[in-house]
Amino acid sequence: MGKNVLYIAASLDGYIAREDGSVDWLDDVEGDGTDNGYLAFYETVDSLLMGRGTYEKVLELTDDFPYSGKKCYVLSRTMKGRTEEIVFTDEPLPDVLEKAEGTVWVVGGGQIVKECLVHDLLDDVHIAVIPKVLGRGIPLFPPGTEASFSLVDVEKIGDIVSIHYKRKD
Repeated sequence: MGKNVLYIAASLDGYIAREDGSVDWLDDVEGDGTDNGYLAFYETVDSLLMGRGTYEKVLELTDDFPYSGKKCYVLSRTMKGRTEEIVFTDEPLPDVLEKAEGTVWVVGGGQIVKECLVHDLLDDVHIAVIPKVLGRGIPLFPPGTEASFSLVDVEKIGDIVSIHYKRKD
């Protein structure tokens, strides 16, 4: 198994999306004027893992699937099948990550993050803290989530604070 990395944006109060899954609150964030380090991170990724809800939200936000060229595993109990790049599966998360190649970007959502933590499957966590308070929504760490990490780095990117943690051994 390769390295599993969570790379995600969260509001100041810990939400990754509004209750309806919307991420419109990310649209007007003052970053570095470019992609805020996204492309440099994406180039380190070999494959992706996400839940069905995140997958469907990605399709709503863009006409073309933005992760072409990389294997993408979508955990779903209802969607089945595969394409050259996308594998829909209801296999247990540890089994999926065992099959995934190289560095895996755990895209989300919150329940996938929780399950990764329950099984101690996250090696690195990168959180871009967005200076907005949403008050409610989909939490980055759902209730019952527990884990310990060590701080690696903190970077200011415009109004964004990018925090990098590694799993404690």
